[in-house]
Amino acid sequence: MSRTGSNGRRKPPTIHDVAREAGVSRGTVSRVLNGGHYVSPAAEEAVNAAIRKTGYVVNRHARSLITGRSDSVAFLLTEPQERFFEDPNFNVLLRGCTQALADHDIPLLLMIAGTKDERRRITRYITAGHVDGVLLVSSHSGDPVAEQLRAARVPLVACGKPLGQSSRVSYVAADDRDGAREMVRHLVRSGRRRIATVTGPLDTPGGTERLAGYRDVLAEAGIEADERLVATGDYSRASGESCAAELLRRAPDMDAVFVASDLMAQGVLSALRDAGRRVPDDVAVGGFDDSPAALDTRPALTTIRQPWDRISSEMVRVLLAQIGGEDTSTVILPTELVRRGSA
Repeated sequence: MSRTGSNGRRKPPTIHDVAREAGVSRGTVSRVLNGGHYVSPAAEEAVNAAIRKTGYVVNRHARSLITGRSDSVAFLLTEPQERFFEDPNFNVLLRGCTQALADHDIPLLLMIAGTKDERRRITRYITAGHVDGVLLVSSHSGDPVAEQLRAARVPLVACGKPLGQSSRVSYVAADDRDGAREMVRHLVRSGRRRIATVTGPLDTPGGTERLAGYRDVLAEAGIEADERLVATGDYSRASGESCAAELLRRAPDMDAVFVASDLMAQGVLSALRDAGRRVPDDVAVGGFDDSPAALDTRPALTTIRQPWDRISSEMVRVLLAQIGGEDTSTVILPTELVRRGSA
């Protein structure tokens, strides 16, 4: 169907064109577009066929004036912009959430708030009603964004357990502690006894939970804890490299390293190579995430797989349920040990 305006340009099809093509009223088309309530199956099929034939696209702005909703969701990353481009996990998660929302014809808006001013501006934008809900990623302890959005009654789902407010915020997380246990048990079973760790930031759930899992297994294996074998990174490759150099100085007899992210593990492997240590002969290395970074190492990285597809789809499912009026909920997903050449 083609309509031409006074300027000679083709006008986009309207809801009236769809109604005429389907042989139904405009009200019936509107009901189909808003969920299909009180519409017969035959009429709904006729409307959907007419939409496909005419190429009609919903005017989201007009519909939002009626429904009070924006029909969009924010993917909010409270990290510096360079982290988004460096850490492959963020891109994997963003892609999964985008695909999950596409099934519901809902666009996803990427927002990065790495500074206090950026967080203030974005929080103001969100609480003004420009999005229907927020998928919050990488929230540190003390980060006010989650609490501010919750206080404003904005539907919110966090990726990972928000420290200090887990009972009030919906979240979806991999079982960080159990995944760390599985990796360290693997290192112990392979005969390693001087097992070091490079943790994530200790104001994040992944940092604290993975360190706790490491300590759990040392205790159950009867291995005395040695704080010289613990170094704290920030999930970047550079921090993995500097932490490994520090561990080599403090504990040159270490024979394994559990690293709390694959990206940091890349840095650890680089530092070990520079120090002349063979992997896994001299020092075994285990990572966490099973991100694309795990396959870029030599040898390929033994790691803990986080189920990113399920994390993405569950975050979207929980958020849409919350937008629909359901209460706060929590989903914790199992991890999996992936054996490769580094350990």
